[in-house]
Amino acid sequence: MPAHVGSLPPVTSPEYVDLSNAPAKALVVVAHPDDIDFGMAGTIAALTAAGTEVVYAICTSGEAGPPEELDRVELAAMREKEQRAAAAAVGVSDVRFLGLPDGQLVPGLELRRCISGVIRHVKPDLVLQQSPERRYDRIYASHPDHLAAAEATIAAVYPDSRNPHAHRSLLAEGLEPHSVPEVWIVGLEPNDLFVDITDVFDKKVAALSSHTSQVSWIEDLPGFLRTNAAALTKAHGLPEGRLTEGFRRVVTS
Repeated sequence: MPAHVGSLPPVTSPEYVDLSNAPAKALVVVAHPDDIDFGMAGTIAALTAAGTEVVYAICTSGEAGPPEELDRVELAAMREKEQRAAAAAVGVSDVRFLGLPDGQLVPGLELRRCISGVIRHVKPDLVLQQSPERRYDRIYASHPDHLAAAEATIAAVYPDSRNPHAHRSLLAEGLEPHSVPEVWIVGLEPNDLFVDITDVFDKKVAALSSHTSQVSWIEDLPGFLRTNAAALTKAHGLPEGRLTEGFRRVVTS
């Protein structure tokens, strides 16, 4: 079994993480369908290509979003279907919808317990998540659900999921404590971990394109994604011509 990425030294200079030492299992926790595919689908594709088993945990089914004219139950079903297609495009088959109400997430004990239960069940070596910090220059990325899911996720990683005295009802369900050694947070600056997604960029495009109900506003989807990935490459002095996704790395062990 390959060693998890928590065995790697912290990244101290802008360079691509070496996925030849990829984690055996990773868990991605986000608020809504499509959150993964805007920010980190390339990384997920790179991880699965390197042999990592990836599981998605999505807190809501996006039923409070557009298109506004659709029945909410129908929209939830549509968005779940789109997310499963997007996951398949990057090599993920285990997609778990936690069934929480869209637009109503709060980073309290109930959400922390829910995510802790998923962590204990999946037992990942790595968790990928959204940023818990509000950015006023990119307010759409700081949706309250994003912030709540992110704050609850990092609290579930540390200390909840590893603490046998936290959420003791999980023990009654047979969910033993599990320590996640490492977390990658997308959208939290400064970035200190970078993934080269050049060779899997088409998979990222395919994943985001699967969310047909949500991306019609983007006229040139491949161009939109390429511009963002190339800008991150340039901003951090990474090799010219490569495409990049970036994260803040948190080591918890």
